[in-house]
Amino acid sequence: MRSPQSPAPATPPAPKVFRQELSPIHFMERAGEIFADRTSVTDGDRRFTWRETRARTRRLASALRADDLKKGDRIAFLAFNSEPLLIAHTAIPLAGGVLVAINTRLNQDEVAYIIEHCGATKVFVSPELLPTLALVPPTIQRVVLGPDFEALLAKGSEEPVALVLESEDEPITINYTSGTTGRPKGVVYHHRGAYLNALAMIIDHRLQVESRYLWTLPMFHCNGWCFTWGVVAVGAESVCIPKIEPGPTWELFDTGVTHFCAAPTVCTMLMNDPAAHTLVKPVRLFAAGAPPSPTLITRMSELNFQLEHVYGLTEVYGPFTINVPPPGLAAMSPADQADFRARQGMANVCAGEVRIVDDEMRDVPADSATMGEVVMRGNVVMLGYYNDAEATAKAFKGGWFHSGDLGVSHPDGSIELRDRMKDIIISGGENISTIEVEQAVVSHPAVMECAVIAVPDEKWGEVPKAFVTLKPGATLTAEELVAHCRTRLANFKLPRHIEFGGLPKTSTGKIQKFLLRDKEWKGRERRIN
Repeated sequence: MRSPQSPAPATPPAPKVFRQELSPIHFMERAGEIFADRTSVTDGDRRFTWRETRARTRRLASALRADDLKKGDRIAFLAFNSEPLLIAHTAIPLAGGVLVAINTRLNQDEVAYIIEHCGATKVFVSPELLPTLALVPPTIQRVVLGPDFEALLAKGSEEPVALVLESEDEPITINYTSGTTGRPKGVVYHHRGAYLNALAMIIDHRLQVESRYLWTLPMFHCNGWCFTWGVVAVGAESVCIPKIEPGPTWELFDTGVTHFCAAPTVCTMLMNDPAAHTLVKPVRLFAAGAPPSPTLITRMSELNFQLEHVYGLTEVYGPFTINVPPPGLAAMSPADQADFRARQGMANVCAGEVRIVDDEMRDVPADSATMGEVVMRGNVVMLGYYNDAEATAKAFKGGWFHSGDLGVSHPDGSIELRDRMKDIIISGGENISTIEVEQAVVSHPAVMECAVIAVPDEKWGEVPKAFVTLKPGATLTAEELVAHCRTRLANFKLPRHIEFGGLPKTSTGKIQKFLLRDKEWKGRERRIN
């Protein structure tokens, strides 16, 4: 495959006694040895031990090699969270291939584009998703999960498979962005970054061998924020569910699940379900995808969820920063604690560096007020965009990855998002953070969730509009909601328009603001920063 980096030397360097190239692929061999008889995966009615999971991983890798997989071949997976997709994260790179896990909610055209763009030679697919491959050429081999997948494993061997890795900088996966402003881009991850971010997730989420990790987060999304490798490293149990249903999910919380990850909208769905109740034992939660409001953080804490706020993007393997509680946080009022926990925090232990900079790449003052762009560099930044040198160069301008997020820096060194560059509202020359307005709206007890965007206005150029979903059975007028917001926002920040109803979302729970913007700005041109 063509890498966005310089080609590797023709002759690989001789192995060093004191060095092993970093790769999360090594985790599986260790797990199969020292956690052999522990449960590795529960997938519906099927349960596996780590000995069995290692054997199935070896079988898949050896079967792919026997099926003429060449080093660097891209292998696509269009599948719900499941044991086959979990082991594919190790087996495909072990065989020498590059995993391309595809968003299961994309349409036929989008899936066909990704498979063509990455040049996949084979696609594994959940049987329910077969129709989504209708536009994919028949020359691309399909392997349907179920009998077809098991037949392929039967062709493989349980003997060890040697990992051929010349450099830890080699690609391990390609993750396609959502493509909200054009065709999706293929974000290339490397073995080193996957290894290090998996370790960071283990440390920050406090995973251990006794943990039971619930797969509410899609494995296709940033490779499950690298937990697809992290659970293997510590021998934790993966509990696979194909989709989130609040009632059954609450039952899993009550029967031993200890950890999960979710976007704030998923948390909102869970905490407003009739099955919601205070848990007897705490469950740790990583929340990301959008800034969780202090209201949400407080409510999840009341239900006995230990919420940790993390922040990142596809281009940085998912979570890059984590909100680290300072000494004395417990002594603060619940409201002040929630306000602090709503920050995005600091770079995780393996990530690298994060800054807030102005247009000249100078650090903004750490005054909690001056906005700038969030930029990162370090161990868990992508190699680049697959076959897109122009986009890669733009993203890496000045030697840092440009996130497109606007934020502020606090005196303690933590960062806090204020908005996406494309979301910030400029009304009559004043900058308005949609996040700030959203947090004011959702603080009303009748509101379940909301999204705020800029809409055109003849006098001010653009003004805030709030799209609001109420809690089941709740009633609220626009006038009452604006009056509530007036106690928390300056007058110019108040939503000038309010629309009640459901919100469009991605499969990972992110609200699709671009769909709301497209409707409001149809036929008109809007400035995008």
